[in-house]
Amino acid sequence: MIISMKQHTPQTGVDEVCQRIRDFGYKIHTIEGVERVVIAAIGVGDVTACLESLEAMPQVERAVRISAPYKFVSKEFKKDKTVIRLRNCEIGGGEFVVMAGPCSVENEKQIMESAEAVAAAGAQVLRGGAFKPRTSPYDFQGLEEEGLKLLRKAGDAMGLTVITEVMSDRDVPLVAEYTDILQIGARNMQNFSLLKNLGKAGRPVLLKRGLSSTMKELLMSAEYVVAHGNNDVMLCERGIRTFETVTRNTCDLVAVPVLHEMTHLPVVVDPSHATGKRSLVPALCRAAVAIGADSILMEVHPCPEKAVSDGAQSLHLPTFAAMMRDLQPYVALWKRERSGARS
Repeated sequence: MIISMKQHTPQTGVDEVCQRIRDFGYKIHTIEGVERVVIAAIGVGDVTACLESLEAMPQVERAVRISAPYKFVSKEFKKDKTVIRLRNCEIGGGEFVVMAGPCSVENEKQIMESAEAVAAAGAQVLRGGAFKPRTSPYDFQGLEEEGLKLLRKAGDAMGLTVITEVMSDRDVPLVAEYTDILQIGARNMQNFSLLKNLGKAGRPVLLKRGLSSTMKELLMSAEYVVAHGNNDVMLCERGIRTFETVTRNTCDLVAVPVLHEMTHLPVVVDPSHATGKRSLVPALCRAAVAIGADSILMEVHPCPEKAVSDGAQSLHLPTFAAMMRDLQPYVALWKRERSGARS
């Protein structure tokens, strides 16, 4: 249920409504605006009796059911877009954010060189994997905590926000200690134990869409994180598995405007995993900006030919700098459209 309080209702009136909701056995989540408070009530069972009771309270303006199975992340619950505030930028607001870096943190020289280059080109967030989920058990699995330390050192040196993937619920506290954004990979999108723990992590979460997952399933996974206490979630379209074999995955770009219609959460596009080919990445970056993504997450490397993972889809550093220059007119148009949408 969504309960809209009347304008300028005092806190005592809000508390009375919250207690009434708890009496019916529902959990509460509130959004406090300048003039009014909106309350979401989540629980199991028929809400008819609770709705009727709330509508009879004088301080309640309106009480309605949430029709979507995902409650907290739906547009019904929150019409204004969620803005995730980071140390040097905001995702979901009036700024287009670029997250870039190598697939894996390999050594200090590599990650420092990458951080310097992406910062100079205009990226705001440094990415790099310390724990790597690999299809083969014989492939490079990451430097783990040493990789986290190097990633944090490089980010701090260049004034960049840091994002990395967390693979296990037991690793959440460790990864959160070193990084600013916790990434959930496609293979872990429905790792519900991990999602619950991320609700208590105290860090923004980037949730990647599963290889064969629907947008509804993606939103239900995001609901796990938000329902367990973390409102700062962004959704990432990274390509889905189809019958096509020319590219690594098939990038479902229409997911961007569709998700914007379904949820208030920011939407990110990962052009590297969506294509698997560095030659296609710049074009997909332009398309992501044009279709309304809030951010892109991509892979770059000082020497992709020698990368221990995903070298074929990683841009060379000069190519990344050139792409960032070419992207500027698209970002300028994106900002004008955002500004017009808010006015």
